[in-house]
Amino acid sequence: MPLDQRGDSAHSDVMTGQQDDFSHLDRVGRVMAAVARNPRVTVNVAVGACILLAWLFLAAMAIRGAEGGIAGVSAPGDTILRYLPQLPLPDFLERFFALCLSPAPLDASLGLRAGALVLMWFLMAIATMLPSAAPMIRTYCEIADTARIKGEPVVHPLVLVAGYLSVWLAASVMFAGPTLTTHVFGPPGEMLDPVVGIAGALALLIAGLYQFSGLKEACLTKCKNPFSILFANWSARSVSIFRLGVAQGIWCLGCCWALMLVMFAVGVMNIFWMALIGLFTLIEKQTASRVPTRLAGAILLVWAAALLVVSL
Repeated sequence: MPLDQRGDSAHSDVMTGQQDDFSHLDRVGRVMAAVARNPRVTVNVAVGACILLAWLFLAAMAIRGAEGGIAGVSAPGDTILRYLPQLPLPDFLERFFALCLSPAPLDASLGLRAGALVLMWFLMAIATMLPSAAPMIRTYCEIADTARIKGEPVVHPLVLVAGYLSVWLAASVMFAGPTLTTHVFGPPGEMLDPVVGIAGALALLIAGLYQFSGLKEACLTKCKNPFSILFANWSARSVSIFRLGVAQGIWCLGCCWALMLVMFAVGVMNIFWMALIGLFTLIEKQTASRVPTRLAGAILLVWAAALLVVSL
């Protein structure tokens, strides 16, 4: 074929998209090529799988805790959980659940118990907070698709997600600290109810007041408008995109850390409140009005006052 005709043919392939024809590959090759060309599929599957697995682990843990054989303390919603089927689980999961739920001393090192609690809080963060980050991830994918069409290099969205989750992993370490202290140095049985009630009221008070703070509003504004931040800080370097994910995670943590304190008042493994907090966080970040934030703050303050009166 003459050179000019080859050039015309190549130009035609580019214009018609025939260079993306993977029909000459086998089935596995076609799937891999399609995934490489469209990373949005990969990130959607990965994020969805992480959220689903986190909820499954937490649900199984909540059912074990509701039986009272591990935690020994009844939490709101435990009656419903006791009627759910208990599936057999591997021994390492049973051991993990025991380390997370039992306030009594176990034949395990303090470091092992601390690691289990960090993992538990990280699963809670994935289950409740990662869904609210889906709009941010989708926005990044849309910008990446535009850059890819222009022929510009693009960093995979999972790098952004990794940066975001690294912040919540660090936060899980901080949340695990008070949980571990409660497990190891918990008050005697006769002092348990008033002390727990006062601590829960304090957690609710902090969470309620924070809903009205300027820092909460500033972080929430950043979470509601990810496009301007992602577009202004766009980069083709993986390190920069990871840092961008870290920045988004910090804004999310600044927005939601106080809500996670509610878990100390209702029971750390109360899966119903986990779902409620996750749903509220998703709604709060998608709503332009400040009414949900202020309403939640008012409810938390009234709840804190009522719990304090009952405890005293």
